[in-house]
Amino acid sequence: MEFFQNTSIDFMKYRKHFVLISTVLLTVSVFAVFIHGKLNLGIDFAGGTQLTLKFQEQPQVDELRDVISASGVGDAQIQRFGAEEANEVIIKTSTVAGSEEGSQAEVIEALDQRFNGEFSGGFDLNQRGSDALAGLLLQSDPDRVIAQDREVAEQHYAEVAEAIVTQRREDGLLGSWDEVAGVVGVSDEVRTALERQTYLGDFAILGSENVGPQIGAELRQKGILAVVFSLLGMLFYIWLRFELCFGIGALVAVTHDVLIVLGLFALAGFEFNLTTIAGFLTLVGYSVNDSVVVFDRVRENLRRSRREPLVETMNRSLNQTLSRTVLTSGTTLLAVGSLLVFGGDVLRGFAFIITVGVIVGTYSSIYIASPFALLWEQWFGKKSGSRTASQSPA
Repeated sequence: MEFFQNTSIDFMKYRKHFVLISTVLLTVSVFAVFIHGKLNLGIDFAGGTQLTLKFQEQPQVDELRDVISASGVGDAQIQRFGAEEANEVIIKTSTVAGSEEGSQAEVIEALDQRFNGEFSGGFDLNQRGSDALAGLLLQSDPDRVIAQDREVAEQHYAEVAEAIVTQRREDGLLGSWDEVAGVVGVSDEVRTALERQTYLGDFAILGSENVGPQIGAELRQKGILAVVFSLLGMLFYIWLRFELCFGIGALVAVTHDVLIVLGLFALAGFEFNLTTIAGFLTLVGYSVNDSVVVFDRVRENLRRSRREPLVETMNRSLNQTLSRTVLTSGTTLLAVGSLLVFGGDVLRGFAFIITVGVIVGTYSSIYIASPFALLWEQWFGKKSGSRTASQSPA
């Protein structure tokens, strides 16, 4: 199936104008990332502690910030997570100078005192693990099974505790004792014992991460090197597969794509983490693939028409691959666009990179890769027949 047949668009005619537009976009991206410092580094690279919490009632971000600041932890980044009615927030705190330990204990203690009040420090059913809960039940023995066999009792209460914690994980937190009583295996006696010895706190920890400053710096360095080496590897491959001018064109296009998408990513405020690096590596592969398809057609046409100027050969090749480019980019956008809209907060940054990267990569394969390959050939290419700088006017 082809959407465009026998087109004769003069893509190279306005190549200087599009290069100028790209230069402006690159300047904005470099300013946003490297000068203005808009890049929102996640704890994977910046180091620190990240907590994902769910509250019984909708928390106020300013109140949470004041509580954490009063605990001595320092400035914390707090943002809502998921749907508004989910009452979930992400709390990020910076690394502690001279220590690899995070600040999770201090943050939880401060929030515990503020939201759980007189119960603070007790047995919180919304925070304690299954082992601690099983030990508590075994000690009180509400189902009276220790007298029969202690090993059987230990197994029995371990299963009950695991069932309660599993239910908590599914719901995010336990909001009432009726929810506890509805868990399979929880008897009336167990519920009564839990109501007497524990309490249902106002928040639960859905997830926690801690990365020390040294590990964060190492991950940041390795992430950057991964992208740089992938770019150099692509240059070497295309140099061997085609010619150096095509490798230079592809390298400039991919670097262009990465920097522009990185700038837009920073301006959008998404978190830059290890998943982001995976997104950029995917973008590198997609962008190079798009350029290689065009260059492969250029090489075929050069063999057929050796006397044709390179600029005309590139124009003809771009027109011949236009249908394939539109179809490939369009179907890819359908997939990653759906991921961007419906993928949730965790995948939104990754999906944003691929979605914007497909658009920018398609544009660069036409208006960046080919013009720079042509420019390199004009400046440094060996004069051979009609494929010379003089026959390919700038």
